[in-house]
Amino acid sequence: MHHGVEFRNITKRYGLQASAPLVVKGVSFEVPKGTLTTILGPSGCGKTTVLRMIAGLEIPTGGQILMDGKDVTTLGPADRNVSMMFQSYALFPHMNVLENVMYGLKMSGVAREEARVRGSEALKNVGLVGYDERLPSELSGGQQQRVALARALVLEPAVLLFDEPLSNLDARLRREMREEIRSLQQRLNLTVAYVTHDQSEALAVSDQIVVMSADGLIAQRGSPREMYEFPQSEFVAGFMGEAMLFPGVAGADGLVQLGPLSITPRHALAPGAVKVAVRPEAWRIHRGERPHGAAVAGKLLKAAYLGSFFEYTFETVLGNIFVVSPDLTHVLEPGVEVGLALADHGVSVVRAD
Repeated sequence: MHHGVEFRNITKRYGLQASAPLVVKGVSFEVPKGTLTTILGPSGCGKTTVLRMIAGLEIPTGGQILMDGKDVTTLGPADRNVSMMFQSYALFPHMNVLENVMYGLKMSGVAREEARVRGSEALKNVGLVGYDERLPSELSGGQQQRVALARALVLEPAVLLFDEPLSNLDARLRREMREEIRSLQQRLNLTVAYVTHDQSEALAVSDQIVVMSADGLIAQRGSPREMYEFPQSEFVAGFMGEAMLFPGVAGADGLVQLGPLSITPRHALAPGAVKVAVRPEAWRIHRGERPHGAAVAGKLLKAAYLGSFFEYTFETVLGNIFVVSPDLTHVLEPGVEVGLALADHGVSVVRAD
């Protein structure tokens, strides 16, 4: 079974001197056919370079790129069956929507009538029926995004590439478009590589997430759930959503002590110092009644109301703890004393970076 895309120990440096720094330092991963893989990481980590190497816009310095089992490492964009979507939709302003979508087909020699039929079909796929004659300037940002998507889809690429496709849209539209991209990808069984720096976007659309660290290496990869619930390092825990890191101690009994709290780690650890990553939603707030098991005493310093949840900051022996609480009925007032216990999700013991 061949993968849609396979990277084997890919390196990339800009500049011909051997002394030029490597931007990508030996990256290996697969994008299985019919799935969506997100490459996530801080700006400057090389994730866009990785995407451009899949597209054939950049040639790797070392390593191999395979597509459907075929070595394409040195082939240019025209010799790979890929389409790329950029942040700026780059629609032709003087062409109507249908002409924009047909453009790539006409350039690759498809007869006009067939191009028109396929163009209309692609527009129907992205929910733009009846927009054929409009000009890009008459469309909203979300509609322009859909035209760009139809233009990429109409070429029936083996691999579809997205570079930060939603960064120009407002929050509500971003959510709508990422759902759209995900449902299209699943419905049409597309193979997609998707670059973003937004972890909630990555969690929402991906089958697999590849997190790149600032130094051009893969920090960890796995399903969205694995990456969020089982980060293997401080960096990944902090990057996959908010997490506070506390110093803890792994004991010979297999338990990890975090102040007055005992945590059973998910995998065996050598005794010694560790870091405990705790998501803000993992804390359970107890007022008055005794929680089952240990709790750490906290005093509320500040509270913020965010509509569907509260954000609280408590002062504790472990330092200030940031907590997100969905409880909108029992609102806490600053100064109140509570016990904070941990839920069994949202807590991971990681190695100290």
